Amino acid sequence: MNSAMTHQGGCLCKAVRFSVVGDPVLLTICYCRFCQRATGSSHLVEPIWRESNFSVISGSLQTYDTISRGSGKRVSLYFCGVCGTKTHQKMERFSGIVGVYGGSLDVPGIAFNAKEVWRIFLDDAAPGTVIPPNVPTWHQHRIDDAGHPLEPTLFAGMQIIA
Repeated sequence: MNSAMTHQGGCLCKAVRFSVVGDPVLLTICYCRFCQRATGSSHLVEPIWRESNFSVISGSLQTYDTISRGSGKRVSLYFCGVCGTKTHQKMERFSGIVGVYGGSLDVPGIAFNAKEVWRIFLDDAAPGTVIPPNVPTWHQHRIDDAGHPLEPTLFAGMQIIA
């Protein structure tokens, strides 16, 4: 896919629309309890773009700020005030990036155009979660509080979280 291509997304009621330019720089698949609650699902599929490549093109968003239990830093969730759909989040810990809720993209599959995928917080994964073989995973976050990368776990065969 052309890296200069513009992609769009929005909320359920179509009151909010946004665009992102290019492919995501990273894809996070997060199994933490925060993401489970935020999505109402077993995990969050979160393509990451540079903030400069993201823009709201119509509508207005509400914001919910909370503190990350891991880093102690602010996480801001952006959502439609009409239908409640979450569109994206910003994290104080990772300034300059926007994490888009993958399901809010018009073509959700573009999330997988990212060059790198982080499957994080496996320790919080819901029972029955399937982890494919030979993909890097992390039991908690991929980086420590000081910003240093941690070593991934790779499973030789498919794993089903018990």
